[in-house]
Amino acid sequence: MGGSFGKCFDPTGARHGIPTFPWRCAPDGYATFRQLRARGLRPGGQPVAGQVLRPRCRRGPLVAYLYRVDCAKPVRPMTPAKWRALAKANTARRTCPECRRDAGYVIPAALGTCVPCAYPDPAPCDSPRST
Repeated sequence: MGGSFGKCFDPTGARHGIPTFPWRCAPDGYATFRQLRARGLRPGGQPVAGQVLRPRCRRGPLVAYLYRVDCAKPVRPMTPAKWRALAKANTARRTCPECRRDAGYVIPAALGTCVPCAYPDPAPCDSPRST
């Protein structure tokens, strides 16, 4: 094994402290947080069981932590109170602080207000355009 593959392959954990595998080479029975979520599971308090590394040029490697699938627990269902809190938070993100209207989209943080408030129409000229 040479190159970056060898640096990322440490199944015993001697070099990195936890079992380490190259990107897309994790053994069966392990999954990342997003992969668990896609299966309707969550880590459930278990410790990190391993990691996958993806080397990059001129920067440190990307790291994704692995969890054991057999120790994962099902995702907790949303309660009515959580649904209400989520709806309230989304409504707040869509409400313009300047005109207090629902913009119909999430207000961009860069603008801070809805687009019509951020870029008002210029005042129309009273005199007709002369050519």
